[in-house]
Amino acid sequence: MRLDKWLWAARFFKTRSLAQQAVEAGKVKLNGERTKRAHELKVGDLLDIRVHDWQWAVVVKALSDRRGPAEEARKLYDETAASRAERERRTDLRRWGAEPAAGLKGRPTKRDRRRIEDFTLPPDET
Repeated sequence: MRLDKWLWAARFFKTRSLAQQAVEAGKVKLNGERTKRAHELKVGDLLDIRVHDWQWAVVVKALSDRRGPAEEARKLYDETAASRAERERRTDLRRWGAEPAAGLKGRPTKRDRRRIEDFTLPPDET
């Protein structure tokens, strides 16, 4: 079975085209090495998949060329324990980490500008 078709069926990518682009860009590794999108996938292969900020390390459990419901797609692979722990850790960091720009709303006010100038200008120029 083709690698890109399996990635699409396992719901890691929304379209086969996106799966093909990810494989070509090196974001999907088969048994630790870069591969081509038409490479034959076998049960027991280890895949490292990176989509944006998310990363999975999965072992292929079954092959399917049909894209079904998410419940069926999860039966196609087993995620490694280390991968699951790292993903949960990153999720917690995202959830509890403050967004740096959350407090910024548009341009600085006159008061903000004066405070910035007080902070940035040397004391003798004020």
